[in-house]
Amino acid sequence: MQDLEPQPLTARAQAARLAPQALLCGGVLLAALVVWKAGDVTASRPAAPPPLSPAAVAALQHAAFTQSEARPGFARPQNVALKIQPGETFEAAVQRAGIAPEEARQAVATLAQAMDTVHIKAGMAFDAAIARPNAAAPNAAMAPARLIGLALRTGPASAITLSRTFDGALRLRELDEKIRDDTVATNGQIQGSLFESAAKLGATPTITAQVVKLFSHKLDFQRDIQPGDAFKLVFDRKVTESGRTVETGDLEYAELHGVKFYRFERGHGEAEYFDEFGKNIKGFLLRTPVDGARITSLFGLRKHPVLGYTRAHQGIDFGAGTGTPILAAGDGVVLEARRWGGYGNWLRIRHTGGWDTGYGHISRYAAGIRPGMHVRQGQLVAYVGATGLATGPHLHYEIWKNGQRVNPVGAKVPQGTVLAGGELSQFKAQKARIDGLLKDGAPQPRALAMADSGSLSR
Repeated sequence: MQDLEPQPLTARAQAARLAPQALLCGGVLLAALVVWKAGDVTASRPAAPPPLSPAAVAALQHAAFTQSEARPGFARPQNVALKIQPGETFEAAVQRAGIAPEEARQAVATLAQAMDTVHIKAGMAFDAAIARPNAAAPNAAMAPARLIGLALRTGPASAITLSRTFDGALRLRELDEKIRDDTVATNGQIQGSLFESAAKLGATPTITAQVVKLFSHKLDFQRDIQPGDAFKLVFDRKVTESGRTVETGDLEYAELHGVKFYRFERGHGEAEYFDEFGKNIKGFLLRTPVDGARITSLFGLRKHPVLGYTRAHQGIDFGAGTGTPILAAGDGVVLEARRWGGYGNWLRIRHTGGWDTGYGHISRYAAGIRPGMHVRQGQLVAYVGATGLATGPHLHYEIWKNGQRVNPVGAKVPQGTVLAGGELSQFKAQKARIDGLLKDGAPQPRALAMADSGSLSR
């Protein structure tokens, strides 16, 4: 290409010539920040431009990545993900991206207008957009990179970005997304574990743990759940404008193997789960007092693995690793918490109606567990171990009826209550709302939870 002598430019021509550079420097940060609303704090000039809409920010950043020209003497900008290392300053972390010390100092000084850059924690992540010298440039390998911009999250829905304008000034933006409440209705299939399958649908481990706890009344996760089984979930969440889940709320509905659970708050304010007919799904006793455990030995005669001869096995065993939480099978009072022969550390809970449950070989008791303590169904009471006569860690679980041991598999335990009257009418209205969400098969937004604050959350 032939070199041309520079010519005087009109005001309009100057603006047209500078626009691509402005587009590059202002938007090259983080394609992930695509729907932020910005309020400007300019480091080098007192006049602040008006806030950008989320659409304008998205368009600016997209154009910067797809249309920008390389800066003279530098390669195209690239994104570098960084984390603050133990004992490292913010400035030193920026320098690790290849930025010159003075330029790193200026960048951190500008960031200090919006955040504390001194008392920072190791592991804090941020992204730097840098441009390295062209390989053909003299001493390119030794020359520092140029800092085009920097961005970091300061909260679940807030962030700070730093970018260069066409004249080299550093511009600081504080970005806040709106957060809204949302109800998600989704369905999937078991592929791997339930936790893995639910996570693919946006459910957090907390939501999935609720599902496991609910179905432990009706299903044995070791024998009943198979790959390919369909399931449905409806749960509340707080979501940003860009679709990122900030927080999950209540589990409104769960379905697995044709068993359906609807969440409903009764008059006393405590939420419970009911089937489609208004029957409380909370069984009298849990079928599985250890989450995700497998049955390794059934009730009845067997050859004892330690003693070596045949005798009655008066419970069932759940194989699980040492330290796995053991849950109270039902509401009741701790009757025994002591060492008991071959059972090792033993726990016995008395329930109503002449029912007891027993837990053997436990490694330790949960805090506060002692005789006379009241416990609720699903409460953590102990941890799996291998105390007493045991070849490895597992839970030996027993059910007693009027002082006699019965087979935990198939034991005829009492069922839950059934809604009636006004409560049943309210439940049916709640059920109709959930069924509508499932029919539509898409999230439906609820009330707006948080408006754009216009300031940075710290």
